[in-house]
Amino acid sequence: MRRSTVLTLIAVVVFTAFLLYSTLASQRAQCAVTVEYEGRRNEATASAATEREAEQQARTTACGPIAAGMNATIACTNRTPVKRECRTL
Repeated sequence: MRRSTVLTLIAVVVFTAFLLYSTLASQRAQCAVTVEYEGRRNEATASAATEREAEQQARTTACGPIAAGMNATIACTNRTPVKRECRTL
């Protein structure tokens, strides 16, 4: 292999490792929530920098399949979860 090819591969691997580390290092909390909206239930798990952000993301993810339209999605997301389990990573 040529020297420039090897250097390019090393640079790509280092950049990929940096991106992976910086993304995963910011995830400090994980929440699993179950939401109920109009008689339907769904569960989702999300992680984020804070417990509050992780819960919000999990609620948004859980509401996606059970709410139709933007108004229903917002209403579902604003409801208190039926079940909530959070932990620090």
